[in-house]
Amino acid sequence: MASNQKFRDLQWLLQAFETETLNLHSISFYLSQPVSGCYQETENSMNINISSDCLEYFSLILIMLGPAKNTLLSLRNLEFHRVEWELQQVQNLGELLDCNLNIKQLVFRRNRFNEESLSEFADILKRNGAVKELMICESHIGTFGATLLGYALKVNDCLEELQIWEDSIGSKGAEELSRMIEANSVLKLLTIFDSRSITATPLISAVLARNRAMEVHVWRGGSGDKSTKVVEFLPESSTLRIYRIDVSGACRVACALGLNSTVTSFDMTGVRLKSRWAKEFRWVLEQNQSLKEVKLSKTCLKNKGVVYVAAGLFKNRHLERLHLDGNWFSGVGMEHLLCPLSRFSALQCQANITLRTLTFGGSRTKIGRDGVAAILQMLTSNETLTRLAIVDDQSMRPDDYFRIFKSLEKNASLRCLSLQGCKGVRGDRVLQAIMETLQINPWIEEIDLARTPLHNSGKADAIYQRLGQNAKSTEAEPENDLLKDMPLTEPKSCRVFFCGQEYAGKTTLCNSISQNFSSSKLPYIEQVKTLVNPVEQAVRSVGMKIKTFKDEDTKVSIWNLAGQHEFYSLHDLMFPGHGSASFFLIISSLFRKPSNREPKTPMEIEEDLQYWLRFIVSNSKKAVQQCMLPNVAVVLTHYDKVNQASQNLQATVNSIQKLRDKFNGYVDFYPTVFTVDARSSASVSKLTHHIRKTSKTVLQRVPRVYQLCNDLVQILSDWRSENYNKPAMKWKEFAELCQVKVPPLRIRSRHDNKEKIKMRRRAIATCLHHIGEVIYFDELGFLILDCEWFCGEVLSQLIKLDIRRQSSAENGFISRKELEKILRGSLQSQIPGMGSKVFENLEANDLIKMMMKLELCYEQDPSDPNSLLLIPSILEEGRGKLQKWQLNSPDCIYAGRHLQCDDSSHMFLTPGFFPRLQVHLHNRIMELKNQHGATYSLEKYLISVNINGMHIRIELGGQLGYYIDILACSTKNLTETLRLIHQLIIPAIQSLCHGVTLIENIMRPECVQNLIPPRYRKSQFVPLQQLKHALLSVPAESMYDYQHTWDSVSDSGRTVLRAGFDLARDLLSDDDFREVLHRRYHDLHNLALELQVTPENNPDEPENSLSNAVESDKVDPSFGGIAKGVETVLQRLKIIEQEIRDLKQEIQGLRYYEHRLLIQLHRKVDYLVNFNVQIEGRKVPNMFFFVRTENFSRRLVTNVISGMTALRLHMLCEYRREMHVVEDQEHI
Repeated sequence: MASNQKFRDLQWLLQAFETETLNLHSISFYLSQPVSGCYQETENSMNINISSDCLEYFSLILIMLGPAKNTLLSLRNLEFHRVEWELQQVQNLGELLDCNLNIKQLVFRRNRFNEESLSEFADILKRNGAVKELMICESHIGTFGATLLGYALKVNDCLEELQIWEDSIGSKGAEELSRMIEANSVLKLLTIFDSRSITATPLISAVLARNRAMEVHVWRGGSGDKSTKVVEFLPESSTLRIYRIDVSGACRVACALGLNSTVTSFDMTGVRLKSRWAKEFRWVLEQNQSLKEVKLSKTCLKNKGVVYVAAGLFKNRHLERLHLDGNWFSGVGMEHLLCPLSRFSALQCQANITLRTLTFGGSRTKIGRDGVAAILQMLTSNETLTRLAIVDDQSMRPDDYFRIFKSLEKNASLRCLSLQGCKGVRGDRVLQAIMETLQINPWIEEIDLARTPLHNSGKADAIYQRLGQNAKSTEAEPENDLLKDMPLTEPKSCRVFFCGQEYAGKTTLCNSISQNFSSSKLPYIEQVKTLVNPVEQAVRSVGMKIKTFKDEDTKVSIWNLAGQHEFYSLHDLMFPGHGSASFFLIISSLFRKPSNREPKTPMEIEEDLQYWLRFIVSNSKKAVQQCMLPNVAVVLTHYDKVNQASQNLQATVNSIQKLRDKFNGYVDFYPTVFTVDARSSASVSKLTHHIRKTSKTVLQRVPRVYQLCNDLVQILSDWRSENYNKPAMKWKEFAELCQVKVPPLRIRSRHDNKEKIKMRRRAIATCLHHIGEVIYFDELGFLILDCEWFCGEVLSQLIKLDIRRQSSAENGFISRKELEKILRGSLQSQIPGMGSKVFENLEANDLIKMMMKLELCYEQDPSDPNSLLLIPSILEEGRGKLQKWQLNSPDCIYAGRHLQCDDSSHMFLTPGFFPRLQVHLHNRIMELKNQHGATYSLEKYLISVNINGMHIRIELGGQLGYYIDILACSTKNLTETLRLIHQLIIPAIQSLCHGVTLIENIMRPECVQNLIPPRYRKSQFVPLQQLKHALLSVPAESMYDYQHTWDSVSDSGRTVLRAGFDLARDLLSDDDFREVLHRRYHDLHNLALELQVTPENNPDEPENSLSNAVESDKVDPSFGGIAKGVETVLQRLKIIEQEIRDLKQEIQGLRYYEHRLLIQLHRKVDYLVNFNVQIEGRKVPNMFFFVRTENFSRRLVTNVISGMTALRLHMLCEYRREMHVVEDQEHI
């Protein structure tokens, strides 16, 4: 209560209003007080007490507040206590509010309104545009008042907070307020305190349905002073919490929540729910795109309700956290709940990929055997769940938890596992399983075992310690290369590639060889596999086939490369890589077709062999750092039909010998040519022995492999046996297998260098690919374990698709759906039991991705998921079409480049090169940031590109494709055009032919402009380096005038191209010409350094003057600098010329002495020659010696030194029989 000094009567107050001496922010009216008066609580707030006998002052004060300008400007809040409103008083309040637009808050506590007063107050709210907050507390407005407020606030666009406390507005009033919420988008806070919780349903439903960012609090008053909250919605945190609601109300809220976008967290913990609500909530999960967290703990949901929730998870793509602990479902509900989070086959996709946290359990949740199986399946196959909580479970046994932790060994996504209060987590077996799992799985960051028997016994400390070790960073520790110290061993598998044209008898030969590979030692089922099933042969398409045999501890695989031309594009993919244990048999038939006896000519056989030899050499060059030359042997089949005296056979042998000489140094040619009857096992026995012997030799010569590779072969075999003999495994499955079964390839800690481990795994997979155990391409994402299945039933079928006949493909383009349909029709056999089972392991979409990764096709528009696909293999040749440039302007420039194999007699661009180039170049162009609407079109041997105003044609040419022509018509200058060719086109070409060196040649521009056919432009190009050297050899002043002359071309006497010339400056780009200038400059600069001669005509000049001059006269790399350098060099050349004249005079003087020396030399030589003749004629002695007399003794002389020394000569008789006398012997 205020002090008596501040308490004043109402007359003073009225006087103060008239004089406008008060500056009030807040006025509180208290009616029905014992004494009338006023007092100021603070400088800006005042309480006015009005007794029952002074009620007229209340109206008078309301009237007086209007004209009081100072008070009017500062007044913000009005509070009314125990006012029984009459119509006139409400009207006075309305006039005050109309005059004062600064009043923002109205509070009514324990007021009483009649119907007229409420109606008038509602009209005031309709027209008021200033009040922001309205609070009505214990004023008994009831349903009628709530209805009027609803009508008023539909129109009001200013009020932001509405609070109705301790009043019963009823369901009808709540409905009217809900309609107001639907129309009013300004209201920010709604607080209702009602005696019944039913009022919350329409209010919160309206807020959710209209996506209002309105804070809602609904309370329910209980007996006495006890009250409970019913609903709470906080827009700041987007959280909706429902504490108490009936089933029908919950269903209504669920319906409103379906399309809501303001709620991210929905909590109904403790609300008893039924399956009827769960059925509605299923629709919420399917439609809602904002919910991130749902808490349904202790809601008494049973199996049927959980089934509805699980059904919603199948289509949900946004929910991240789901809590279902404390419910009443069993194993059946658990199976349905975990179904959208699990995969049941390798081809099945996980239905829900957004849920990250899942909680279930409780004393009344009976998981059972079916529930445990569902949990194991989910943990084994799920790829997205990061937190799993099973709390207070009493139904699972220790063995169940043992199996759960064992299944976590293959899970790479789960980070946290909570088993709080689970009674079955006990025993040493469970502890051991947890420790073993943590040893294998480093991704688990937390295991919560609170309130479990294992934790209560103190045994969980070792688990927490191990978790800490997994979390410990290993960056400070020295990194040891796990592969570096691994033992190496000799590879145990060797591949034999059967190369040859169709009808060569490769398959028959392979079957005969298989019978010689110790058939008796093979199991019966393996013997059956070596035979060709007639039915299978009738229905399966011809393609690449692989047969594997065992020879002691060596595995020999025969890779039968298909001889049909449509399969040639796949041969590059199958070629062995660096260090691979493999060799080749080139098989050629001596007859054109087995059905007739028309023999092949030696030339035809030579062409067959030469193709495969060039193919082997070309691909061997790609395998960098070949440790050994490819081992090649030649096999001639159908020898049984040949006449032994055939001259063709001898000519064939001679031609093979020529090929052996030609390819000497490129391949290791086996000297023996095998002539066999492929149908006879006896006839191929020597060839079988050769395969065995060569396999062992090759295995000894190739680089050793990691022992781990040989171990992985068995591990992969066991994996196939455990997975229904699957022929392919995804890379993720291979990574899981390495994590579980291969310690050297295991990620030991979360902070390990994961990229390094992944690199090691890729290296091992690549090594397995090289030794022929698997087929692995880094960009595929698959590891093919059954090579024969992949080559014979996948790739071969993809190549043989008859798309033009089965579809409406135009210009090579086909829709994705249509291609999938064709793939299914082509890869599924019509005969029951004879299908290839491709789609049991791969989906049609996977095959399309595989084709794109292997660059067998490309998307027309990569940004469009429904983009058309182009398959180069179905393209047709453009023969007969009129070839012309789309651009036809005199400003166009024409340029061409001819890329030719450096050694075309031994190498060529393989058949698979150009189709892959068509795809690869398209992908490169699409990756460019400045492509500016580039267009790209293809024909079988042609690529047409239009980019940035430049039209470019890439043509494959030559027999067996040994060159590529690049022709350009451009509106840009020559430098920009050639720059595009050198930065985009040529690098794309070189990236696909690593081992083949391409020589760049400049094509005659006239050939490019008129699109002269390739057969006429064979001589119309000049090597780029040759032209540059020519420019370097001419005088500097003639560089710009140097012309290259072109020969004429004629056909049957008709002139196709006339002889002509082009300036070298017009054939080279600015970059090339600048390179020539720089080379000339550097040559002159080096010459200037070499010709540094001190001038003799100025002996007083310091020795270092010339070097200083050189330092001061350094030549710039420009035309002026080059000219200055030339002038300096010419001055030095004059000095050298004078010195040369002086040297010439000295040489003339020495020529006389040279002549005399030559005469003496001739005499000495004549003497030596005559002396040798006399020695041969025995006319001079051969056996003689010198002695020197010293003091009556003789010493043998062994060294003769010129000087005046007397020596005695003794000669021995050279006749060895008896004493004799020689007549007519000449004396010395």
